[in-house]
Amino acid sequence: MTHIAAPVNTIAPLRNVAIAMAAMKCAVERPRHLPGMVTFSGPSGFGKSMAAAYVANKFRAYYVEAKSSWTKKTLLQAILREMGKVPAKNASDMTDQICEELILSGRPLIIDEMDHIVEKKAVEGVRDIYLGCNAPILLIGEELLPIKLRQWERFHGRILDCFQAEPMDIGDARHLRGLYCQQIEVADDLLELILAASHGSARRVCINLERVRTEALSDGIALADRAWWGDRALHTGEPPKRRVF
Repeated sequence: MTHIAAPVNTIAPLRNVAIAMAAMKCAVERPRHLPGMVTFSGPSGFGKSMAAAYVANKFRAYYVEAKSSWTKKTLLQAILREMGKVPAKNASDMTDQICEELILSGRPLIIDEMDHIVEKKAVEGVRDIYLGCNAPILLIGEELLPIKLRQWERFHGRILDCFQAEPMDIGDARHLRGLYCQQIEVADDLLELILAASHGSARRVCINLERVRTEALSDGIALADRAWWGDRALHTGEPPKRRVF
């Protein structure tokens, strides 16, 4: 079965985008007496950050992506830079600045790569922000993020709900095919092979689609199917086996 890709210019139909949207909506539309932090977690490569960027745009949320070197202070500084504010000199005043902006703007906050904040034991900085403004906060991280947060009981008790990213399915793969393979046709049988090799990772599906697109253009073909692809390798995420010389 072949497919002629129609031009598509949005990631909105992807399942994990819908899950991330539901997570943010849960926090934004909650009754005010309920806690306002939610998590969105899943394995690396499942498209969480892509979904977060879409959600941030739709909800006009302030968005920061934590780095492994960040401390509580650098987290606060990064949030204020995202808000267009000049950070105060100490953490307490910076927290007040952030809370004031979230209250006045009514905008939510998204913290991506939250695992780095957990590893630096800086989660209380996020809790201070929440306590100061009661704003909706979406925390994005790896699969075990909700479990990691349990060691901070006062923080964990203020999480409203936990949402989990899902592995990519054939519908998602077809949508990415429409996004990134508009110059050629990619048959469903090859797309299913790509999906199986990618183990549900959106990132690997994109890598493999680009590999197929490049090889198809190089071979001068318009239809890329499983028969044409043959036994050529696909990206699976597995490291190369040790070579023996």
